[in-house]
Amino acid sequence: MKWIEVQVKTTAEAVETVSSILYDVGAGGLSIEDPNDIILYAKSDECWDYIEPSLLGQQYEGVIVKAYFPESEDLIDKIELIKQNVEKIPQYNLDKGLGEVTTSEVYEKDWAEAWKKYYKPKKIGDRIVIKPSWEEYEKEDNDIVLELDPGMAFGTGTHETTMLCIRQLEKYISSGQTVFDVGCGSGILSIAAAKLGAKRVVAVDLDELAIKVTNENAKINHVDDTIDVRHGNLLDVVSETSDIIVANIIAEIIVILTKDIKKFLKKDGIFITSGIIHEKIDMVKEAIMAEGLSIIDTIILGEWASVVAKLGE
Repeated sequence: MKWIEVQVKTTAEAVETVSSILYDVGAGGLSIEDPNDIILYAKSDECWDYIEPSLLGQQYEGVIVKAYFPESEDLIDKIELIKQNVEKIPQYNLDKGLGEVTTSEVYEKDWAEAWKKYYKPKKIGDRIVIKPSWEEYEKEDNDIVLELDPGMAFGTGTHETTMLCIRQLEKYISSGQTVFDVGCGSGILSIAAAKLGAKRVVAVDLDELAIKVTNENAKINHVDDTIDVRHGNLLDVVSETSDIIVANIIAEIIVILTKDIKKFLKKDGIFITSGIIHEKIDMVKEAIMAEGLSIIDTIILGEWASVVAKLGE
C-alpha cells in the first residue's frame, strides 16, 4: 500500500501542537526527529552504534515531524489544511520555526519497519528500562522493565521529557499511592507508576488512539488491573484526589492545569511536570506558586525541564 509522508519542519516547543494538527486531519502514523536527541544519543556509548548516519548528517537544526496518510481523494485538501494550521501556530505564542510542509511517497513496509532499528532497550531512570517487544534484554537485579510496542503513533519513551518524568516518579513515588497521569500518550508513565508500587493509577488523554494504546500496553505489562484509563481533557473526567499528579505536556497547558491542581491533590501531594523548554521554566514556576504550591525540585535534561511542586497545609 502506498502512503504519503508529510514532513513539517518546526521547533521543539511547537512539536505537540504540530502533532495535534496532523492527528486532527487523520494521520495514520507519526514520528519525530529531533537532532538534539540524536546528538545526545550519538555521544552515548550505549547508543551510538544504532544511529543512522543520515540522521547524524541532518542539516535542519529544528524538529521534523513526519506524518503518514493513505492515498485518498481528499488528501490535497488535508495537506492544505495542515499548511494553514501550521501558519496559525504563532497565535498560541509558540515559535513555529521554518513551518515548511513537504510531501513524499513511501510504501507501508518501508515506514512500518524502518523506525524499529532505532528502538533498542534503554534504561531511562535508575531502575526503569524501556524494552521493545521484539528485542532481548538481560535484566539486572534492580531493573523494572516496561515492554512496549508503540507502533508509529507514539514515542518510544526515550524522549528527554519522558525520561525526566520517570526519574521524578522514581524519586517521589511510594508504595500504595494513587497517581494521575495527565496526557498519558502510550501509557509509559502510568505503567512505570504501577510497577513502582502505585496502588491505583488514573491515565487521562483527549486522544482516543492514546486511550486504546495505553490500555493495550497496560495489558502487555500486566498492570491493567491497576490502571484506570479515561478519555477526557486534562482532569475534567476526574473527581477524586491523588498523592501524585504527573503531566508531561507543554508549558502553556501546564499553566492551565495548575489553576485547578489543588482540588485533585491530597495534603502533601506531589505535582510532577515536564515538557517545559528552558525559556518557560519561570512561567511554569510562577503559575504553580500562585496557586499556593511550593517548588521542591527542578531538573534539566537537554532542552527540557521538569518542575516538581508540593501541596502543603
